[in-house]
Amino acid sequence: MTTTDTADLSISEAADLVRKRKLSPIELTEACLERIAALDARVRAFITVTREDAMAGAQQAAAAIAGGNYKGPLHGIPIALKDLFDTAGVRTTAGSKILRERVPTEDAEATARLKAAGAIILGKLNMHEFAFGATGLNRHYDGTHNPWGLDRMSGGSSSGSGAAVAAGMALGALGTDTGGSIRIPSSLCGVTGLKPTYGRVSRRGVVPLSWSLDHVGPIARTAADAALILKAIAGRDAGDETSSEEPVPDYAKTLADTRLKRLRIGVPDSFFFDNVDAECLEAIRAALFLLRDMKAQVDEVSLPHLAEVSAAVTAIMLPEALAYHRRWLAERPDDYGEDVRGRLELALLYPAVTYVEAKRLRTLVSEEWRASVFDRFDLLAVPTTPVAAPPLDDDGLQATLTLTRFTGAFNLTGLPAISIPCGFTSAGLPIGLQLVGRWWEEATVLRVAHAYQQATDWHKRTPAL
Repeated sequence: MTTTDTADLSISEAADLVRKRKLSPIELTEACLERIAALDARVRAFITVTREDAMAGAQQAAAAIAGGNYKGPLHGIPIALKDLFDTAGVRTTAGSKILRERVPTEDAEATARLKAAGAIILGKLNMHEFAFGATGLNRHYDGTHNPWGLDRMSGGSSSGSGAAVAAGMALGALGTDTGGSIRIPSSLCGVTGLKPTYGRVSRRGVVPLSWSLDHVGPIARTAADAALILKAIAGRDAGDETSSEEPVPDYAKTLADTRLKRLRIGVPDSFFFDNVDAECLEAIRAALFLLRDMKAQVDEVSLPHLAEVSAAVTAIMLPEALAYHRRWLAERPDDYGEDVRGRLELALLYPAVTYVEAKRLRTLVSEEWRASVFDRFDLLAVPTTPVAAPPLDDDGLQATLTLTRFTGAFNLTGLPAISIPCGFTSAGLPIGLQLVGRWWEEATVLRVAHAYQQATDWHKRTPAL
């Protein structure tokens, strides 16, 4: 097997080879590090590459597996982390100048759980500064370029996470999602990204943006890979009071049933299909037709309060972000990028009553969707973004507003949502389909995404870098 072939394996494929001792974690890690060395000067997916630590971890994994101590499907698998996950002894910058030299003494809980599962950490991934934007542009670290078109945005804020997986620099990655920041780069980079239910994964040791909207989740090539990562990182953490005691299924086992008969998929009758690029709309409709051909019931559904959701997300996100940044904003305003500083300054104008009303609306929307939508439907299916990857020189604010239009509602409600590739534009840019499930039913979301990927090959395509 060539180095190129090795770096393009899915986690599931690589894990099977590692388990059978047909592929060494050392070979696998070397392949990813070689890909990083060859491509990252152009893609800019990484802020920090931990080459020596990764190779040491790969050697330890290889020795353990050779000795019969195989931990499971992530053992010996190279994975990278968005650079706001704390890593003991390795800097965590949050994509900022302010934290450029910060070196944590402990791992984030999600980092620790990946390591406990045997994963090899390749390094820390580029991102929108402090996760506060959807473009992936970052004046401090030269924003990430999309592997499918280096003059295109990778999407944010988990820009390096999406780009690294798409380019074969890592077999999987962790990202965070406050208004779409896992799903947007997954859509624009042609990979699979899952935002779990709020509280499913601990956020302890993750630099916050908005603590009541932040979610931690995986980005990988396939839904099957995302299932493996989620299983490793999900579950109650006593150190994070927002993490849930809800039982964690064996997601990989739930993928076996690819039958969609009697599965009910709702397609919103407004908003999500307004002002969508024609090629994106065509790809989404084709995906819906395929799901119907696979015997799922696909019907229109009305989602209450959609017109109010976007403003509510903003009214919660901005004040919560300001609470974290207020001292730095007063003392070091020039150390922020203009876009992030502008959003924090805007947050100063939000009265407390607006924040409280937005929180009340979140409760109302969740209750009404539970009663009037998810009593009838198992999933919702919508576009992830209304456009494919915009040019890097597009207006950043307008691009952010456009890219987050179809994702923020599911942060407000905390519902699990996945983006999977469902086509390409005539310019060769990926298009993403978003599937949204009931609270705590990531297993259903992953199962349907996996069934779709078994019937298509969009997720198997790789950029010609």
